[in-house]
Amino acid sequence: MISPRSWGVVLGSITLAVVILSGCGTNRVPEPTGHATAHGVTVSVALLPMANGQRELKATFSPLQPGFHIYSIDLPAHGIDGLGIPTRLSVQGGLTAVGKPTTNVATRLLRPAGLPTEIPVYPDGPVTFTLPVRQTSSHQADVIVSYGACSENTCLMPVDEEVIHLSSLN
Repeated sequence: MISPRSWGVVLGSITLAVVILSGCGTNRVPEPTGHATAHGVTVSVALLPMANGQRELKATFSPLQPGFHIYSIDLPAHGIDGLGIPTRLSVQGGLTAVGKPTTNVATRLLRPAGLPTEIPVYPDGPVTFTLPVRQTSSHQADVIVSYGACSENTCLMPVDEEVIHLSSLN
């Protein structure tokens, strides 16, 4: 028969093992994130680890009003007939891009009311871009975004080269 004192030692050992194995008490640093809101769109960014030791930047562009679309990344630099700004995503500081931004959402053509021009946009609502990156230092890293949003009736002011500071790099 085990004495009450022995049971206390056994239970204490089990509790310690569970705490160690569950990671309780570890100081895991959250992944770097940042966000900005301007001209009817919120941009949220997160730097995530990948299995191969690289990292990827996820940037979600979320129009604040229903029915608004983010302009395509493939839109010409000066828009089409002067309308629109291409969505752009880049990094500086402690990060270097090692690929081009991609999204899993296909573009569609939007014809603003009363105009003969069609503009490539993403479906209305949030659009997430992924950019493969390499961390080059632990210094401050920034995400630079350019974008615009429109509906069939209204185009919002574009945002050009907005800098979003990431929380500290690990």
